[in-house]
Amino acid sequence: MTPREALHFVNENKVQFIDIRFTDLFGMWHHFTIPATHFTEDRFEEGLAFDGSSIRGFQAINESDMLLVPDAATMFLDPFSEYTTAVVVCDIEDPITRERYSRDPRYVAKKGEAYLKSTGIADTAFFGPEAEFFLFDKLRYDNQAKGAYFEVDSEEAFWNSGAESSLGYTMRPKGGYFPCSPNDKLQDVRNDMVLKLMEIGVDTEMHHHEVAAAGQCEIDVKFNTLLYMADTLQKYKYVIKNTAAQYGLCATFMPKPIFGDNGSGMHVHQSLWKNGEPLFYDEAGYAGLSDMARWYIGGLLKHAASLLAFCAPSTNSYRRLVPGYEAPINLMYSSRNRSACIRIPMVSKSPKAKRVEFRAPDPTANPYLAFTACMMAGLDGVQNRIEPPTPIDKDLYELPAEEKADIPQTPGSLRETLIALADDHDYLLKGDVFTPDLIETYIEYKLLNECDAVDLRPHPYEFFLYADA
Repeated sequence: MTPREALHFVNENKVQFIDIRFTDLFGMWHHFTIPATHFTEDRFEEGLAFDGSSIRGFQAINESDMLLVPDAATMFLDPFSEYTTAVVVCDIEDPITRERYSRDPRYVAKKGEAYLKSTGIADTAFFGPEAEFFLFDKLRYDNQAKGAYFEVDSEEAFWNSGAESSLGYTMRPKGGYFPCSPNDKLQDVRNDMVLKLMEIGVDTEMHHHEVAAAGQCEIDVKFNTLLYMADTLQKYKYVIKNTAAQYGLCATFMPKPIFGDNGSGMHVHQSLWKNGEPLFYDEAGYAGLSDMARWYIGGLLKHAASLLAFCAPSTNSYRRLVPGYEAPINLMYSSRNRSACIRIPMVSKSPKAKRVEFRAPDPTANPYLAFTACMMAGLDGVQNRIEPPTPIDKDLYELPAEEKADIPQTPGSLRETLIALADDHDYLLKGDVFTPDLIETYIEYKLLNECDAVDLRPHPYEFFLYADA
């Protein structure tokens, strides 16, 4: 869609308001709204001003003025607004130099796609994320000096089997995978979510209840190019949250909101193509993988610790990345094996379906940064012909202790991944895709506002352990 076509779209649909959106460094969508009568073709050149100092990880107050430049190709009608509203996603520029902003996540993704083409290795990277989420009937929390708590609830959850209103159709822990109604009480909600996603142009393939008992769900969208899929994931989360709210539910993409049950991941399927042909297939290779695919895996595994600073970027991520609960903590690859960090799906013999599935990421990730970082790690593997460890097709959770000891695992905390990122990020700087200022700002913010903030507070379970000391 060109700017002129976007304005035609606005007029044709009798749009009353234009919602201006952009993504901050940590993946949150922000917006403001203008009347459609003020949205003219010159907005696509001149941009719209905003205060960059009020956005996490952006500008200092003495250099706060920034520009949002609408990308006409991203326009869609908001399915939730009472008044006809068209949404447009923006790129960020400096208003004086008109240079692209180094900490704009969309810019990182665009530079990543350009760098891929410049290498000659491939011209397209496809990504297919599987972002899981919980739908709760209740989500409450509070944090004060005098006390702290959280509380979640779901009609489906096993702890409600004894409730006075219960009819007995609850789910056992880890018993939520594919049950029919009346145990699965969220079918119509997910149907509505799918219809709204399709309404705004998101190609959805299936939906289902996930393993965790208390309202865990998944809606799968069709793979696409890096930038397009990152934009799509922002739309996806917006639709999930707002549809849930219409049903009186709370949707959360927290990786591990419930103790003792599975957490929510975002398995990221990825592949490289050139001139319309897939590059990851070789019938003679292990699991049908080409040399390029194997080296790509080598890059992902070599840089996994630093990569997870973008792919599993919350302190809560490391409540999920623990043994059990199907968590992919083993830095190995394998065909079909879901206990490995990287799995090779074997559901199709088509060369076009050959891909690698990186299972450690979760949906708290900023998709622009996470997808680009994955591709950069994989490309580093291809460029340096990095051989991954020998694949293991056994259940890695059931290995004898002596065998398990030789298998490297994902870091145990967000702090560890941020330290790893500080030490290992040269692969991200190639082609100026990531910049030192972005990485430094990201690490500093996460350490201070997330790692330190959590570490400094007493944990409720510590009272159980130590209050009678």
